[in-house]
Amino acid sequence: MDLRLLGIDNTPLFHTLQHMMEAAGEDSDKSVNAPSRNYVRDAKAMAATPADVKEYPNSYVFVVDMPGLKSGDIKVQVEEDNVLLISGERKREEEKEGAKFIRMERRVGKFMRKFSLPENANTDAISAVCQDGVLTVTVQKLPPPEPKKTKTIEVKVA
Repeated sequence: MDLRLLGIDNTPLFHTLQHMMEAAGEDSDKSVNAPSRNYVRDAKAMAATPADVKEYPNSYVFVVDMPGLKSGDIKVQVEEDNVLLISGERKREEEKEGAKFIRMERRVGKFMRKFSLPENANTDAISAVCQDGVLTVTVQKLPPPEPKKTKTIEVKVA
């Protein structure tokens, strides 16, 4: 709607609003708080990778569905600060000559999940098995610290 038709285009309020709208239009591409492309990519990859996490008396188990992936397409790593990283990529199926897709619903692209491991996780005892399209990563727990024994100190008479 053109506000000039209403006859209010000469008011100070109109000029202020017009100036604000022009300034907002110029800076719309340069948002200071906009997330980086890498952050957006990682966030999408994490959102598309649901997982179950279970705790057992001696281990933590992470279960992630990975239908149609080979073990070479999946990476399991431990980063600094006890962070378990499960990542990989599902590649698009190559089109064969004479065939065309009518519908494509399966996800393709990179996937990733990060999990902060607790202090009692033994990062030297991690196993990963992918069977029937389900990845199971097992992280053993460290044994609990032995309780300190009470030490009796002899009191000497002076």
